[in-house]
Amino acid sequence: MLLGVAAACGFAPLEYWWLAIAAFAGWIALVHAAPTRRQALWRSWAFGVGHFTINDNWFQHAFTFQDQMPHWLGYAAPLALALYLAVFPALCAGLAWRGRAVRVDAGFVLLFGACWILTEWMRSWLFTGYAWDPLAVMWVPVQPVAWLATLVGTYALSGLTVSAAGGLLLLPAGRKQIGIGVVAFAILTVAELLSYRSGPAPAAADAPKLVVVQPNVPQDQRGESDQAMMLARLLRLSGTPGATPRLVMWPEGVIRDFIEDDYPFWVYGNTSPWLTRTRMASVLGPRDMLLTGGTALQFDGKGDVTTASNSVFALDARGRIRGRYDKAHLVPYGEYLPMPWLLKPLGLSRLVPGDMDFAPGPGPQTMMVPGFGAIGMQLCYEIIFSGQVVDPAQRPRLIFNPSNDAWFGNWGSPQFLAQARLRAIEEGLPVIRDTPTGISAVIAADGAVMATVPRDVSGAIVVPIPPAFAPTLFSRLGNWAALLVGTLLTLVAFALRRRSR
Repeated sequence: MLLGVAAACGFAPLEYWWLAIAAFAGWIALVHAAPTRRQALWRSWAFGVGHFTINDNWFQHAFTFQDQMPHWLGYAAPLALALYLAVFPALCAGLAWRGRAVRVDAGFVLLFGACWILTEWMRSWLFTGYAWDPLAVMWVPVQPVAWLATLVGTYALSGLTVSAAGGLLLLPAGRKQIGIGVVAFAILTVAELLSYRSGPAPAAADAPKLVVVQPNVPQDQRGESDQAMMLARLLRLSGTPGATPRLVMWPEGVIRDFIEDDYPFWVYGNTSPWLTRTRMASVLGPRDMLLTGGTALQFDGKGDVTTASNSVFALDARGRIRGRYDKAHLVPYGEYLPMPWLLKPLGLSRLVPGDMDFAPGPGPQTMMVPGFGAIGMQLCYEIIFSGQVVDPAQRPRLIFNPSNDAWFGNWGSPQFLAQARLRAIEEGLPVIRDTPTGISAVIAADGAVMATVPRDVSGAIVVPIPPAFAPTLFSRLGNWAALLVGTLLTLVAFALRRRSR
């Protein structure tokens, strides 16, 4: 469990990746030394409990904003989640333990990496998936290593990282094992050279500009009575039109008024969707566009609300809605309550206020924004799912990732930013993160952060739209790359084992 705690220190905000590597090496040694598979499973489950409890400690912060949920539950939530997530490292170890030899050898180390790829990928989709902080994301500050994700993606890079940690255990094993390590290092070096690109060419001076607005509105200041204040702050920070077209971006979770027409009159209360949109568009020039988070409603034939969707709207300078994207990958317990028949009688509810669960949209989509072309949409949590962030039918020029980082606390926001940076590296696309208060950032296609607005600060980023790279190998293969790397590691592991016999 202590090794798991140490391994969690490899991620943001601490970024002690060297400590995480040593902790994984220690865990692999404990698994190899386990006299029975049951012991290997229990040791690995304890490792996972320590790892995920520390890594997800920011959960506690989210519970302080929902009065229908007991606040003390926020302290138990990271541990409760970790008890489940720890199953995945336990499964990895249980599979790898069967392939161990008398001593830790290269075959065992490679097999361990392959099993990690399988189980980390399973964690991303089982029970709707929780892909937060895959191991590979700790390499984002070490860009020469993170660049391997352009070839193999996140889950394969995580498996290679586990095998590299296990490789530390081979150092006392003699020349043969060291020779295998040298060959593996040479292969990775060649792969690194193949994946490396210089940074994107600088944008032209007259290129359209991004205006990324962070109003610094905490979660507890977003009641219905605060809409006028929040809209005024967004408008003030959005600047004024100029000669260059601007793509103005507002975050998720700030605009609460409904802005679509044709809803029943009772939905709007004292507001008018036309007047709201007109005021929102008042900061736009004739060639500007606004992308903003918002909520859409769906109705049945009787005019009753059936579902809602967490959405991104595109507005032009006349206040017309020119596009809408509906979030597809919803947050369990955040945007919908699983098993409501069981949990509601226990006094539990969603963390997002309201009586109605959100409904999922169709999946990754590219919106054609007039004057700016193809813009990819990934709302908040969706950006953490490797290989699922780009519409394969229409590659965008950038990905817009509005988020509500006010939920996430001091640990969650930098972790979220790191994962968005890894998506930029994998796909070769700029990623634009926009939050009410958190870390808003413009991320270049090579994963470098071009500009930020820090947490608890109001401000706006104004930069030319950064260019994209050509499609990466991973953007073409998707998570088939993880299958290929995992299969290769397994085959080499068994080949080495057979040769040693």
